[in-house]
Amino acid sequence: MVPVNRPAHFVLLRGLWREARHWGEFPSHLQQRFPGALISTPDIPGNGVRNQETSPDTIARMTDALRQQVDLSQPVRLIALSMGGMIAIDWMTRYPAEIETAVLINTSARPLSPFYQRLRWTAYPHVLPLIFHSAAKREADILRLTSNRHQHDKKLLESWQQWQRQNPVMPARARNQFFAAMKFSVTVKPQQPLLVVTSQADRLVDYRCSRKLAQTWNADYVEHGSAGHDLPLDEPEWLVQTIRQWFDTTINELSSQ
Repeated sequence: MVPVNRPAHFVLLRGLWREARHWGEFPSHLQQRFPGALISTPDIPGNGVRNQETSPDTIARMTDALRQQVDLSQPVRLIALSMGGMIAIDWMTRYPAEIETAVLINTSARPLSPFYQRLRWTAYPHVLPLIFHSAAKREADILRLTSNRHQHDKKLLESWQQWQRQNPVMPARARNQFFAAMKFSVTVKPQQPLLVVTSQADRLVDYRCSRKLAQTWNADYVEHGSAGHDLPLDEPEWLVQTIRQWFDTTINELSSQ
């Protein structure tokens, strides 16, 4: 039985070449909906405050590196975007006692979805060169590819570019992360309650990857009609409300067991 009054601990996991600050306003919206919760936003080695470290070349090693940054005295609730969703899946299956529930946002995995859906074929010419672009150009291209609401937000772009100047993701680290994500595959179904969230208008990863994941694992599933790949950026309030409603139902069900 899950203790009803225990404060929740959310761990937020970002994707390729992103750091904690890229969550933007989402953590504050989450905190408003879960006032007593602890919210952790650890960085993958090679990104953010850990940018001087070598990025692992597998999702499993990323998981192990992130676990060292998180208080695991009680089971945590994962909210994970894109490659972060792959880390969440790996974490749930290899260390099941540490994870209470998870929300996977716009993620994918072999062999459930083909490579041309995991990264849309139209995105390949834009994504691969990003590894070697300057920080300024890389951030401009990432914003254009991942957001349908903020493509022309100059202030946001300037912030992203400034973060990259402060904590640059080096090409070798960027390459390791990209190939780790492309190689990731799943063989075991997570046993924890799982919500899969996706955006039909995602121009980077085909939303059918999330749909296939949910169908294969019989997980709860929600679609947004117009947001981009970075759903927490484009629709933070909608996403937090969706998570709140799902957690309320899920935790009540777990508590009654």
